[in-house]
Amino acid sequence: MGRRLDWAHAQHMPMPWTYRHASAEWQRFLDVAKDEMALTSNNAAYTAIEGVLLTFRRRLTVDQALRFADALPSIPRAIFVTGWHPAEPAAWGSREDQTAEARALRPHHNLTPANCIEATAIALRAVARPDEIDPALAAIGPEAEAFWHADPARVRP
Repeated sequence: MGRRLDWAHAQHMPMPWTYRHASAEWQRFLDVAKDEMALTSNNAAYTAIEGVLLTFRRRLTVDQALRFADALPSIPRAIFVTGWHPAEPAAWGSREDQTAEARALRPHHNLTPANCIEATAIALRAVARPDEIDPALAAIGPEAEAFWHADPARVRP
């Protein structure tokens, strides 16, 4: 028998934590990123986070991107997929190339610092479940793991 879900069973499924607590989870993500980048506004932190997420997304196949998105908290997931028009993945390039790309988003309104990728990784690890994000990154490959690496001593519980 397949994995058919009947209505009675569906009524007892819990709402995912990330949906129930999306606002608090997003604010934590934003606050950690803003602090790590020494930014003063939520708007500046949002632009930096969006730039990092889009930079990473450009390097993934559709399957890889969807695997990663499944491991993200709900609001970062929405940012990650919004406006997406899948294309051939870009080369990973150097960290400097990736950082320059992330900083190029909305160039006339962008205060994104050079540590944006690491700061966003620290913020992501403050809200994402390691048992979901780490396997997703491992399945994509070592470049993805390196992109989202954060010094464990800097990751906030």
